[in-house]
Amino acid sequence: MGHCYHHALSSVKKWGGEAEDYLSLHQWFDEPSKLITADFRHRALRHHAEGIFMLERFFGPAIHISSGRIVPVRLIGEQHVREDLGFIPSFADWVRCIRPEPWMGKAQPIHAAVDRFAAVA
Repeated sequence: MGHCYHHALSSVKKWGGEAEDYLSLHQWFDEPSKLITADFRHRALRHHAEGIFMLERFFGPAIHISSGRIVPVRLIGEQHVREDLGFIPSFADWVRCIRPEPWMGKAQPIHAAVDRFAAVA
């Protein structure tokens, strides 16, 4: 599924209410990452089990929809990720697919970074 509104319509079919009841939750999954990269890789930021837990932290354990029904936020998050990926991966599943590059592990001794900062200040 490609657009947050379509996810919201899918939520309406599942739990009732209006698309607007769900739209902000579905937008949360995609907003920051689609600004960075507009292909499937944007999903690595929040489309995983830990992302669903973050969704609950931001929106609470449940939402009250316009029909008066209470819907668990976790179920909405699980629906979103399953519709996009077919299953719910962990963040570790995403990380395992990142090809390490030399620059990713080039740590400097802390004193070198402090010395460089002091020279600038």
